[in-house]
Amino acid sequence: MMRESAHIVVERNTTWEGEAASEPYEVGWAKEAILFVQVLAPAEHQYPAQVRVQLSPDGIHWCDEGTRFDLPSSPGDVVCARVAHFGGWLRLAVSMKKSVSTRVLVSLHLKG
Repeated sequence: MMRESAHIVVERNTTWEGEAASEPYEVGWAKEAILFVQVLAPAEHQYPAQVRVQLSPDGIHWCDEGTRFDLPSSPGDVVCARVAHFGGWLRLAVSMKKSVSTRVLVSLHLKG
């Protein structure tokens, strides 16, 4: 049986500031996912902002999966996270100071 794969851009030129999250995506058919975040505009933060992978059974209620990584501060920089054994929905959440913002491109690569 041939495996399925998909590449989805869930945020394009989106400004993240304060408490923010990417659009959720239904991934129940997939067995593994890689989430990429590319910074498009300079991040106005001096302290690294933490990006968290979140899971949801319904796309409404969210919990942290446990994977965290620092949001890059230079335009063009890309970071990623690999996850498996997730539920029906995935998204990324970030916590930044209220006066801090950055523009991002977030994509999701799925294999099932």
